[in-house]
Amino acid sequence: MSGRGWEAARGEKEGCPVDHRGAVEAWERQAHESPQAFEAFAAYRDLGPARSITKVAQELGKSRPLLSRWSRQYAWVMRAAAYDREQDRLFVAEQQQARRDIARRHAKLAQAFLGKAVARLQALDPRELTPGELLRYFQVSAEIERRAAGEELAGLVVQDGADVPDLAALSDEDRKARMEQLRRELERRLTEEAR
Repeated sequence: MSGRGWEAARGEKEGCPVDHRGAVEAWERQAHESPQAFEAFAAYRDLGPARSITKVAQELGKSRPLLSRWSRQYAWVMRAAAYDREQDRLFVAEQQQARRDIARRHAKLAQAFLGKAVARLQALDPRELTPGELLRYFQVSAEIERRAAGEELAGLVVQDGADVPDLAALSDEDRKARMEQLRRELERRLTEEAR
């Protein structure tokens, strides 16, 4: 029997968990590790960042020199570090899954809300909207459309082919004047459409 096969067969015979590909994880019971030594390692491993041989000795009622020997013989520090890395990896994977679940849930809510909003918008008579409401609907829909297309919101707004600074970049006084200009333009267009 090959060396690896012999170790696997011996591990199974001794009740040691064995990966049939010939390898066990560092934080699992190792070949030739007694159940008592593994119990002590598991207690050490599970103490987390504050782990120490002294704490394990107190918890299990075993001598510190015995636990120190097992720690060196079975590489407790390295194995505990591997366990910590695996726990961190699992935590990150769980966080990523939670973010995906949240994104799916929010997408479903957004779709439901969008359906309601579209139904409500279709029932609206644009002539009943104030120019300010109409402008706000336009701004929000344009922003949503740009984001859906993957565009970052530009600092410029195009009107009649001319580049005009974004309203957020204007002073309060200039913004009020610009909004009033846009309101008058919307009213003019609505009046023309109503004719």
